[in-house]
Amino acid sequence: MCDVCVMNAVKDKMLSRRDLFRTATAGAAMAVVGSAMTGTEALASGHNKVVDMTHELHEKFPTYFGEQQFSKNQKFNFKEHHFNLFEYTVNEHTGTHVDAPLHFSADGKSVAEIPVSNLIAPLCVIDIAARAAGDADTLVTPDDVKAWMSKHGDIPANACVAMHSGWSAHVNTDKFRGADADKKQHYPGFHVEAAKMLIEETGATSIAVDTLSLDHGISADFATHYAWLPTGRFGIENMTNLDKVPAKGATLIVGAPKHRGGTGGPARIFAMV
Repeated sequence: MCDVCVMNAVKDKMLSRRDLFRTATAGAAMAVVGSAMTGTEALASGHNKVVDMTHELHEKFPTYFGEQQFSKNQKFNFKEHHFNLFEYTVNEHTGTHVDAPLHFSADGKSVAEIPVSNLIAPLCVIDIAARAAGDADTLVTPDDVKAWMSKHGDIPANACVAMHSGWSAHVNTDKFRGADADKKQHYPGFHVEAAKMLIEETGATSIAVDTLSLDHGISADFATHYAWLPTGRFGIENMTNLDKVPAKGATLIVGAPKHRGGTGGPARIFAMV
């Protein structure tokens, strides 16, 4: 069917359904209000609020490689076509996104193959922000994991263990990449031994950071990526608002993309607290 035919068909449907929408609006609005007043079933069962853990993606969002990784082109606009539609181009590992096992393994699970049950996870936040403020190259170490467990108990099965370094506050500045004169990057990450400890001693199935990489910026070997992802676990990079959730008790919801063979992709992530 030609583009003009498609547009005319869309316009006809919009006109023919307009009266129906007007009639239904009042009832729908009341239903929404009622839902907002009573809360969702999940919130009613013990959560009081939802915290967005996702940065807004845009063309100038900082990237690991330092080059633009997201762009969009408007193919249809409302003035001319009576609807809006954008075509976009994006590197899978841009903005707040998921690293699938396939990202750092020859035959690991793609992002579409991550079990959906693993995308709903108890959130455990390890706070190293005070240390990171004075040392951009600091790492989450096994001692940090032990200290968290000593204070909060065992890390739950299927947990996401997140590093809060305070780095998301720098997202609109050059400090977020921390590139020096030698083009080496400087920001916190997980020490490979901390990753191994989580693999061997806990049931965690994901780790997350508020920086550009699971490894700290100056890593030359991606040791944490290579230790973590090939085990079938996944990672999350560029999270935000980790200072707005408790160290223990929140439930993380990971809206991972589901494109066949993907090594990862931008995700909408939020926590129920």
